[in-house]
Amino acid sequence: MDTSTLRFARRELILGGQKSGKSSRAERQAMTWLAADAGHRAVLIATGQANDPQMSERIARHRRERMLRAPALVTVEEPLELGPAIVRHSTPKTLVLIDCLTLWLTNRLMPSEAMPVVESANDPAHEAAFFLALGSAPGPVVIVSNEIGLGVIPLGQEVRDFVDALGVLNQRTAAACDRVTLMVSGMAMTLKEGNVCGVS
Repeated sequence: MDTSTLRFARRELILGGQKSGKSSRAERQAMTWLAADAGHRAVLIATGQANDPQMSERIARHRRERMLRAPALVTVEEPLELGPAIVRHSTPKTLVLIDCLTLWLTNRLMPSEAMPVVESANDPAHEAAFFLALGSAPGPVVIVSNEIGLGVIPLGQEVRDFVDALGVLNQRTAAACDRVTLMVSGMAMTLKEGNVCGVS
């Protein structure tokens, strides 16, 4: 993709399946933002947790690859308090990239044995704070999330409830965003296009 042609929405949701190219597109947005102005910053809020050896290696690999592709992209880890993290890091000259909503919801609804149980993790106030921060962020926000509702209805109530909850969260986030992009096999399809502008 020619990153020079990217135009920024104040809020963008990038959806897709696993290995669809959604995170790569979001990172390219961040790199274009950084390259446009020496005063620009970009912060990645990572919600993933290293709860098992495979996930630990996956996170470590992503960190190594990001350092090569976008060394100026600052990474902070925040598994639960996403709203306050946006408030802390968003400025008019800072692009905030959230990767991803799916893992954030997982941390809240299905904490692993390796992650301390937080009684308030599933408190609706977490989402209220997220949407309030999203709406008031002074700089652009790019959000990555998985589209997992296109396959066979899963067996087991816990998984069905999670698929439903993510679908509702994605709908609410899409409604709050100016642009919604669906990634399929590395190709971007624009589902919604609202208030966009050139890099500034």
